[in-house]
Amino acid sequence: MEGRDLSSRQTQYVVKDMEIGQPINSDECSETADGVARESKGVKSCPREAMGRAAEVVAPSSSTRTDGDCPVAQVNDLSRSLTAFDPISTLVVVVEMSKASWLVSGAVPGVERQPLKKLEPDATALLRLIERWRNEAVRAGRPISRIALAYEAGRDGFWLARWLIARGIEAHVIHSASVAVSRERKRAKTDRLDLAMLMRVFLGWLRGERGHCGMVAIPTMEEEDARRPSRERESLVNDRSRITNRMKSALARLGIRGFKPHLRKAPERLAGLRTAEGTGLPANIIEEFRRDMARLALVRDQISSIEKTRVERLERAPDSGPHAMVRLLARVIGIGIETADMLVREILSRKLRDRRAVARYAGLTGSPDESGLKRREKGLAKAGNARVRRGLIQLAWRFLMFQKDSALARWYRTRTEGPSGTRKTTMIVALARKLLIALWRLVTTGEVPDGVELRPAA
Repeated sequence: MEGRDLSSRQTQYVVKDMEIGQPINSDECSETADGVARESKGVKSCPREAMGRAAEVVAPSSSTRTDGDCPVAQVNDLSRSLTAFDPISTLVVVVEMSKASWLVSGAVPGVERQPLKKLEPDATALLRLIERWRNEAVRAGRPISRIALAYEAGRDGFWLARWLIARGIEAHVIHSASVAVSRERKRAKTDRLDLAMLMRVFLGWLRGERGHCGMVAIPTMEEEDARRPSRERESLVNDRSRITNRMKSALARLGIRGFKPHLRKAPERLAGLRTAEGTGLPANIIEEFRRDMARLALVRDQISSIEKTRVERLERAPDSGPHAMVRLLARVIGIGIETADMLVREILSRKLRDRRAVARYAGLTGSPDESGLKRREKGLAKAGNARVRRGLIQLAWRFLMFQKDSALARWYRTRTEGPSGTRKTTMIVALARKLLIALWRLVTTGEVPDGVELRPAA
């Protein structure tokens, strides 16, 4: 559904109504709709979220306005370094990480060669190597005041970055999809070549140049752990569906339909089932079904335990930052605790720059294909968080049922009703994007979407 190409008429609706490409009037010294605060009459203001946390802003020197009239404080999107880069006093290190070994390269001031070292996956050994290179730079007459290290995001996650930051090293995690690679059909790919490419893009990023690569925001251990319950529940729900579908398929091969193996009393009804030939179920199938139903009961209990624990945590600290966002979202009729918790943990609690960054993180932006006279839309980029994107598509359909009088629902019906209406499966993606932005504004600025009904505050 999400990957269908948009026709020219559909693209016109999506591009126009999804607020893509609209310029921001930089002459107005006021707070814009995407939450970026501007200075007015010489009084500096700090943008704050509705839950009381200050948004992350960049230094005044990086504001978009440079004429001294109305500088803009913007959220750091990690597309370039905001710290001045001095190659004479900065030790630059990149690491190519794999399961069996780490390949480390460095740009050492005062040392003409670019050292390369293969290590065991050991953070302490990496720290000793960095200290050795630092001593080499000092002996060459180049004292080091900054150590910048980067590695590509992968299976090791963020533990190494947090470990290095705690020891005074500036660590960054490179977004894998942001690094441009050769488009040759059969390009050479080795750890050494990848390491040299990472060094080139990291140096460009340190110089403050856009387009080389993007960095991933390094979460804390608590932030990573807070996402686990929602992801575990999603995995358990998938397991439940997989087991149930396999049992239904086995029954269909015997001519039995309408039996619901996920019900709690299903094991008691197995003996009464009859095949199309009028016989009972074979002995091996009965044993297999009993084992599957035992797994279903275990999965069901684990899902209930996760949901119960989540509610208890919300009740213990109802006014903490993420919990307050979850409770506010759950007041919207049609959004439950599970969906609210997933959206807050995965996207809404992140410090994203503006509404375009929010939609881009969810992969709900278009992917135009334009060259010469050719103009077409290839569909969704799907480059963001797939979990958020799936949840939003489902939420958009549910939103149409529970919020029929809202402005977003009316907007959707206006463009899909009648013989000339756009396909519903196409416009539901546009609705999901607009709904995500509306919910983001709700939890960050407190702006309730037009016509949306809320439950009474608990």
